[in-house]
Amino acid sequence: MSKKKTWTEKLNDSKDLPKIVKLEGKMAKKFGEGTMVIPSPKEVDEIMRKAKKGQLLTINVIREILAQKHGTTTACPITTGIFAWIAAHAAEEQKSQGKKRITPWWRTLKGKGELNPKYPGGIEKQIELLENEGFTIYPKGKKFVVADFEKYLVKT
Repeated sequence: MSKKKTWTEKLNDSKDLPKIVKLEGKMAKKFGEGTMVIPSPKEVDEIMRKAKKGQLLTINVIREILAQKHGTTTACPITTGIFAWIAAHAAEEQKSQGKKRITPWWRTLKGKGELNPKYPGGIEKQIELLENEGFTIYPKGKKFVVADFEKYLVKT
């Protein structure tokens, strides 16, 4: 029986990525003509690390940065989101092992400034970490959002 991979091992497993694919069929209808990059987990993590204290990222900003980097029309929203989730869990794993400089995963939001309930510790942990950095969080329906998040986005 094989041993389950750690979050850090998952983060470091590039799976032959990044890969650029032509947008066809349903994908072309949704994203338009052109190409899409399917990023590697490490690429997503590297971009997440760029958000310094007082700055925020969204998955969509990460996708814009990836598309610019690879010269594509867009970046895959699904793998980008999954790899941000892996980066967040890997950072917490590394923190529990005593590492001090971890990826500031709590500064990466979903679209429209929403907190991500799938990150380590759920919404409560992300609220705590963001409020400790001076951000204001408010409920919006069943979700939680950072007030005026657009003002704090890392510039692409």
